[in-house]
Amino acid sequence: MADRSASALSLPEDWPAHPDPILALNRMGSFDWDLDAGLMDLDAQALEVFDLLPEEYDGRPESLTARVPPPEAARLDAAIAQAIKEGSENYGAYFRIRRRDGSPRWTHTQGYIRRDETGRPRRVVGIVRDATRELADSAARSLRAAQDEAFRQQTGVVQVISAALAHARTVQDVIDVLKDTHGVRHLGAASLVMGLLEAGRIRLVAEGPAGASVPGTHITRIDEPYPMSEVVRTLSPRYIESPEEFAADYPILWPHITGLRITSAAYLPLIAQARPIGAMGLLYDDRRGFSDEERAVLVALGSSIAQSLMRAMLYEQEKDLAQGLQQAMLPRTIPSVRGADIAVRYRSAALGRDIGGDWYDLIPLPGSTASGAGRVGAVIGDVQGHDTHAAAVMGQLRIVLRAYAAEGHPPATVMARASVFLHELDTDRFATCLYAETDLSTGVVQAVRAGHIDPLVRRGDGTCHRVPVPGGLPLGLSAEFGRLEYPVATLELDPGDTLLLCTDGLVELPGTDVDDGMRGLAALVGEEPAEMRDLADRLIRMAEERGGDDDVALLLLHRRVRQATRPGGRLRQHVAPGDPEGLTHARHLIRAAVRAWGAREQADEIELVADELMTNALLHTEGSAIVTLRALDGSAERRLRVEVEDSSSALPRRRDAGRDGVSGRGLLLVDRLADSWGVEARGGGKAVWCEFRLPWGL
Repeated sequence: MADRSASALSLPEDWPAHPDPILALNRMGSFDWDLDAGLMDLDAQALEVFDLLPEEYDGRPESLTARVPPPEAARLDAAIAQAIKEGSENYGAYFRIRRRDGSPRWTHTQGYIRRDETGRPRRVVGIVRDATRELADSAARSLRAAQDEAFRQQTGVVQVISAALAHARTVQDVIDVLKDTHGVRHLGAASLVMGLLEAGRIRLVAEGPAGASVPGTHITRIDEPYPMSEVVRTLSPRYIESPEEFAADYPILWPHITGLRITSAAYLPLIAQARPIGAMGLLYDDRRGFSDEERAVLVALGSSIAQSLMRAMLYEQEKDLAQGLQQAMLPRTIPSVRGADIAVRYRSAALGRDIGGDWYDLIPLPGSTASGAGRVGAVIGDVQGHDTHAAAVMGQLRIVLRAYAAEGHPPATVMARASVFLHELDTDRFATCLYAETDLSTGVVQAVRAGHIDPLVRRGDGTCHRVPVPGGLPLGLSAEFGRLEYPVATLELDPGDTLLLCTDGLVELPGTDVDDGMRGLAALVGEEPAEMRDLADRLIRMAEERGGDDDVALLLLHRRVRQATRPGGRLRQHVAPGDPEGLTHARHLIRAAVRAWGAREQADEIELVADELMTNALLHTEGSAIVTLRALDGSAERRLRVEVEDSSSALPRRRDAGRDGVSGRGLLLVDRLADSWGVEARGGGKAVWCEFRLPWGL
């Protein structure tokens, strides 16, 4: 290799260089490429080799693209870059140009790289010559090797595009791949148009750049005189090899695209499953004619695009069907509830058929209160699987659970019956579920959980925490294993608090712990806006940004702040015999209701009296007791009434308990604490009642 410094010293200062006239005598042209200025000087013989007129060349290498196809230019640039990178003094390469008449010409170039004293390349000087005869004389295999190399280059482009298309899921994804700068433009196309066949018409779905299509041709019939219509009718590609041929064969279309300076075009039918689904046109502004190899590459490209489009169209059809089925299974509307703001959202999985078994529901319950606030059941659940069967099971389970709740069954019974139903449905699916029955007049929530994640509660001050709810087995499994017990957890929603129920898709990702997800969700909810719709939108947006392979269902229930603290409402609770937890639970509900109705100072007395009446009914009668708490407005006073019903007609007796006795003090306590009390016959049983006067100022 020559010494670089010597090369630099021998570099003439004038530019361009003046080669020996003997080059011209040998039909060789010379060039001098100033790398710093980005200018390349071509002598007259070099311009003749490139089949260019002097006025057609402005000294910039980019001007040669009219003669050097992009694949050839890319190969030549790679050879020069490799020589510079390796420190070589020279390089040589064969490449094809396309002459003015569209015919190809093999050309050879030999370049010498000149560097300065630092070794930086500054100029490239060399020769360029017509190598067609040389290649023909040196043997057909050399020409064939060069042609094969060009074919491999174009085939590689098709492979790259096909690989990108393999990831396309929608028609728009396919279009984006083709319009990308790394897509069809690698084949040298200046623009493209693509249309899909719909009911005997071709609807344009892509054009690039804007204006590549003709106004009024966004929807055309297949019998109209346009190239895409022709290839759909004939199922054969159409190659237009010159502007003259374009103008003669398509006189309606040609005047509208003359501004694109099109020199040739290839229109390909898009055929999948032996039927046309559309057509695509590739328009060129730097070539005429198509070799057999180029036509084979374009046919392969059209086939790959057609298969990708068919997959995308089938995917979109399945997606529409799945989403329609999913929406049909979910509640069409969520009822408005006085005293609460509700927001629900559903986000389908990122993979699969975009359908699953997640659901939400809000169920109005019997027993609205005198204050107007109602009782509602909030449901969140997830049937195992992501397919139409999971959605079908979800729809049946949602309806059944809604029916059980609307009948007035306690939350534990609702969940147990739903589990039995799913077990008897003869399906291999199970479901997780959380059911929260909320009395909006008192804020008392009774929650049961079947293998589902816990709820969250955001307080009025913005703090948010997870609420542990004892759980039973998932629905379907509990009936199978004979374990239908679902413990009831009681929590209170103060005015301004929000109950959040969701499926695990919102908090769980592969490789992460669900507890970490719950803590992260609680922190996020505490920072987000208090308005229910805004909060729901933000949480679903977070799930979409994060991705994931699971559905997300979300239900937010916000208890509104009361405008006044006037007591009012109705509470009714069933207490079974031999159930101390049920008795404790009833006392909890009564105390919470009294405080919510504004009688906080009398809550202790009322809870104590109600407890005595319930205990009396359970000890001295057979069967369960039903306690009812009501606020009564009268013209002269406000009262709170407690009633305990049982199935015995035997009237209670007030007895002296004696100095050391325990039994017999209950009615005495009721008589001392209540303002009035009595007994009423109720069918085959009775009701013991008592009333407390409440101040008007509350």
